[in-house]
Amino acid sequence: MNFLLDICDRKRRDLQKKSLETSLAKLPEQVVPCTADVLGALKRSHRLQVIAEHKRKSPSKGVIRADSQPAVIAAGYEQSGAAAISVLTDSAFDGRAEDLIAVREAVSIPVLCKDFILSPLQVFLARSWGADIVLLIVAALKVNELKSLTALIRQLGMEPLVEVHDAHELKVATDCGARLVGVNNRNLHTFEVDLEVSEELAPHFDSSLVRVSESGIRSGDDLRRVWNAGYDAVLVGEQLMRAAEPSAALVELIADGPTST
Repeated sequence: MNFLLDICDRKRRDLQKKSLETSLAKLPEQVVPCTADVLGALKRSHRLQVIAEHKRKSPSKGVIRADSQPAVIAAGYEQSGAAAISVLTDSAFDGRAEDLIAVREAVSIPVLCKDFILSPLQVFLARSWGADIVLLIVAALKVNELKSLTALIRQLGMEPLVEVHDAHELKVATDCGARLVGVNNRNLHTFEVDLEVSEELAPHFDSSLVRVSESGIRSGDDLRRVWNAGYDAVLVGEQLMRAAEPSAALVELIADGPTST
């Protein structure tokens, strides 16, 4: 199963329908540019920054938290030390625009729209819902698409989190002007997760980039591995969402992680 290709094909079909319902010409007038300091919020400090994620289900793991209340979860994350909140809005994860809107109203920290972004329409919609960060996946986009979407996201005051899986994709991301780069430790073709992906890519990063390790973060030992590799932040979702109290799980994870003296 090639998950990424399948979901992008489905997304393009959905976008064709949505384009008929939504006037792209009017959207720029309906969005207010973002003013959040995303890079400052996620830059490495005395500890790894955490992007705490809200998601109800996973295509590979099934239902995680079907009855989740996004605003409640996100507010708890912020109070527990999260630097930003990631919100799944794609239907494959039972995500909804309403989830991001509710989270934006509940927190003051940056909010990431985590979806399979393929068109300008999605970027405008993400900003209209309140996103400060928009995910762009190098493997899902042509180089010219990545460049134009990056420019549009920045034009609206947001910052793209450009996701890569190997050294070639990292070079593509940086050549397209990425400043915030996420290394996904999950193989989107096989769903296997390995933190060695982040460790192996670490030497290829320019020191000016803000680096995020995504997927597979479950313990303080995992945090130490990516901290020692030089990452600024981690994105953690399933580990928190499966806990009885996600905010308490975040407090415990951060407390068990590395800190600088």
